Amino acid sequence: MSASPSSALASSTPVQPAASQHAYDAGLLLLRLAVGLTLAAHGAQKLFGWFSGPGLDSTGKFFSSIGYPSGKTMAVVDGLSELLGGLGLALGLLTPLAGAAALGVMINAVAVKWDGGFFIPTGMEYEIVLAVSGLALALTGPGRVAVDRYLPGVRTHRLAYGIVSVALGAIVSLIILIVRN
Repeated sequence: MSASPSSALASSTPVQPAASQHAYDAGLLLLRLAVGLTLAAHGAQKLFGWFSGPGLDSTGKFFSSIGYPSGKTMAVVDGLSELLGGLGLALGLLTPLAGAAALGVMINAVAVKWDGGFFIPTGMEYEIVLAVSGLALALTGPGRVAVDRYLPGVRTHRLAYGIVSVALGAIVSLIILIVRN
């Protein structure tokens, strides 16, 4: 008895092994740690002057000088968004909201640096990488090596959580930009 043409075709097609979930989790963990800790340290520079940062008073004066009303308040909002959003990303804690915080802060940073071009010394490439990383993590979720895995309600990441969080972050960011102008 001969094999049918479709079964012959199926048997000649190489079988691709399934991608390892552990590889995805390791990659997401590495991305979360790098982006999250970088963002958190940047927020700590603004809020507390850590890591040779300017501290809250200088950051507030900078925000006032670039057109934000109530510069010190905006510096607190920005610093807390970076610090808490960054720590949330690093820990995988409320990841869609943490990613949205990164995205929202970086939308404002890109708007401020828009006229400086893309590359250093005044470019916005750093801010764009952090914004897109926050967006990607908000949409993909943290992976299995994350605090979210142990929290009811967010244990299983859903794309809808990411979309709603990103929309919230973008809307708040745009409102802040409107207030700036």
